[in-house]
Amino acid sequence: MMKNIGIQLNDNSDDGTIMDLKIDPVRDASNKILSGLVIGQSKEQNIALMLMMHQGELKFKPDLGVGIEDIVLSSDYLIFRHRISEHLKKDNLIVSQVDLFENKPFKIIAEYGK
Repeated sequence: MMKNIGIQLNDNSDDGTIMDLKIDPVRDASNKILSGLVIGQSKEQNIALMLMMHQGELKFKPDLGVGIEDIVLSSDYLIFRHRISEHLKKDNLIVSQVDLFENKPFKIIAEYGK
């Protein structure tokens, strides 16, 4: 299974609501829709979804979800760095770097394993 390829979601560079399905209809000569869902690289959006979700929100994998918005109520960045690494590993990502420090840019480097 290739987790790095999947259905794309709208991001801040697309028209439409962020996180909605990215749709780009392809029509034939008679104007019938042949295809519409955009397929592409999905690693970054998978990471973003895992960061945003809380545990229990993903029906088929209820133990997955960092709940990064909870960091607003916490000052323990170490717990969140560990939580991020732990949950990304649950999705078969090999995490080589998680930079999450107060008043510093947030950075994750991870790749899907074989």
